[in-house]
Amino acid sequence: MRFVIVTGMSGAGKSSALKMLEDAGYYCVDNLPVPLIEKFAELVSTPNSEIEKVVIGVDVRTGHAFSELEQVLDQMTVSGVPFEVLFFEASDETLIKRYKETRRVHPLAGTDRIDAGIAKEREELAAIKRRANYILDTSQMLTRELKAEIDKIFVSNRNYKSLFVTIISFGFKYGIPSDADLVFDVRFLPNPYYFEELKNLTGNDQKVQDYVMGFPEAGQFLDKLEDMLSFLLPKYILEGKNRLVVSIGCTGGKHRSVTLANALYERMRDHDDYGFKIEHRDIEKDTHRKK
Repeated sequence: MRFVIVTGMSGAGKSSALKMLEDAGYYCVDNLPVPLIEKFAELVSTPNSEIEKVVIGVDVRTGHAFSELEQVLDQMTVSGVPFEVLFFEASDETLIKRYKETRRVHPLAGTDRIDAGIAKEREELAAIKRRANYILDTSQMLTRELKAEIDKIFVSNRNYKSLFVTIISFGFKYGIPSDADLVFDVRFLPNPYYFEELKNLTGNDQKVQDYVMGFPEAGQFLDKLEDMLSFLLPKYILEGKNRLVVSIGCTGGKHRSVTLANALYERMRDHDDYGFKIEHRDIEKDTHRKK
C-alpha cells in the first residue's frame, strides 16, 4: 500500500494536487483530523483492505492539532506503517498574489495582513517540511507542469529529488530576472540582430539556431554549463533547496539567449532526478515595442 500525506503552505497547490491524485486512482481524504491519521493508516493497511493507494490532505486549518502531526508520524514509523510526505511550497510574493486574486482569507492571518499569516504558517510548517520526501515549489509552475511532476512521482514512480529547475532566457536591457539564482551572459557570441535575414527571427527559429550554434564557443559554453549544473544540483538538494532558476541573458533576450536556453533544456529535460521547464521572458518585447 502507498500512503501519502500532502501538506504545505496554504495557497501553494495542495487542493489541486489532491484532485490530480484522485484522478490517478488514489483514495483521497482532505483535512482528516491529525489524531485519526495513524488509526486510518492502520485500517487501510489491513490485508483484506481493497484500498492500495491513499492520500491524506493535512494543513493548518486543523488548528492546534496540527502541532501533533510530528508525533503521529513518529508513532507510525515506530509501528512500521510506511508513509510519504509531499510538501507544497511557494514564495511569499506568489502566495500573496494568489490570495489577492481569489479574495480569500489566510487561515492564520486573523485581523492581520496576509504576509503576517504566511510568516506564522512557515514557522508552524518548518519541522514537517524538513521531513518531507518531496517538496514541490509551485511559484513558477503552470497547472500542466504540476500535473507532470505529480505523475512523475506518484504514477510513473520515477526517482525524484525535490528540485525543480527553471531555465529562462532574458535580455539584459530589460533587467536580470528578480528570482534568478544563476546568471550567465552569452553576449560574447556574435549577435544575429545585425543580419537582416535574422533580425526579425528569434532563437526558436532554425536559421537563428544554426547561426548561433555554428560558433564553436556556443557548444563549448553548453558543455561547461551542463557539467557545472550536473555538479551543483545534488549540492543544492543537500542544502535543502527545492527551486532553482538558471538565467541566460543576451542584449535583447531574443536570439542568443533563447537559442542557448533551448539547447540547455533539450540536454537536461529528461533527467530522472530533477524537474525542468523553459521560459523566454523577453522574446516578444522588441516586437511589442515596435507596435
